[in-house]
Amino acid sequence: MSAIAVLPPPIVLDRLLYDWLLEDIGRGDRTTQGLLAGETRMGQGIWIAKAPGIIAGLPIAASVFRLLSEQVIFTSFVSEGEWSTLGQPVAKLQGPLEALLTGERVALNLAMRLSGIATLTRKYVEQIAGLPAQLVDTRKTTPGLRLLEKYATQVGGAINHRVGLDDAVMIKDNHIAAAGGIGIAIARIRQFLPYPLTIEVETESLEQVNEALQHGADIIMLDNMALNLMYQAVQLIRQHNSKVKIEASGNISLETIRAVAETGVDYISSSAPMTQSSWLDLSMRMDTDTMEIEKTFKSITGLF
Repeated sequence: MSAIAVLPPPIVLDRLLYDWLLEDIGRGDRTTQGLLAGETRMGQGIWIAKAPGIIAGLPIAASVFRLLSEQVIFTSFVSEGEWSTLGQPVAKLQGPLEALLTGERVALNLAMRLSGIATLTRKYVEQIAGLPAQLVDTRKTTPGLRLLEKYATQVGGAINHRVGLDDAVMIKDNHIAAAGGIGIAIARIRQFLPYPLTIEVETESLEQVNEALQHGADIIMLDNMALNLMYQAVQLIRQHNSKVKIEASGNISLETIRAVAETGVDYISSSAPMTQSSWLDLSMRMDTDTMEIEKTFKSITGLF
């Protein structure tokens, strides 16, 4: 399910991670710097899953440590999107102790947040297994974390809705109210629409669905519709134009998502995997056998 998950390129990802490291480090890691007092020591840490769930964000964690030291070797024991069990080692880190201790919190925070999203996303995806509908995420994301949170939903098996306002046109209820109607909104926006952006319209009734169809909407969202009304809307759209994509949204839960998918919609959008997920608890345990660590590290890197 995680085959389509694509990380932002390093030029984008590293800038985000750099800022988050600066936020945590501030004027310096007083504890680690005081402990080592300028001494260079090698260390080894093991990441342990303290709860079962889908793992996501290990390549991002590796990048956190790489920014602190190119000498850090980050070895994953599980693949992105793989289920981990309670107490399972998920990764090993070897390298300068200062980098391991200083980067620990930022790296763990990101991996725990993303793994939690991927875990709940997978539960939603499994509920509609065998049906053609696909789960998509939304823009209800944590400011600053959108790219990574949307990556996590991909790891969980969902696909991304638009990442930002510039990806596509989505005419929602407030846009319709501001314009005075769906037809007017579509006509005005189409004058300024770059090719090949699409137009999606949020609808709440069969009358609005008809209006969106008559004015050439590419995607029609059925928002907060009862199941019987949603089914009627799907049939209406299919009969009018089979190329129009249909999205269902609003009050989607693990209990309702399969019934929604059975109405015949193409996509089901939900913010729940991001807004309702819990962090997957991970921890790092340091190996105190310094001599053995340095021996292993030397054999791998050829350093010292």
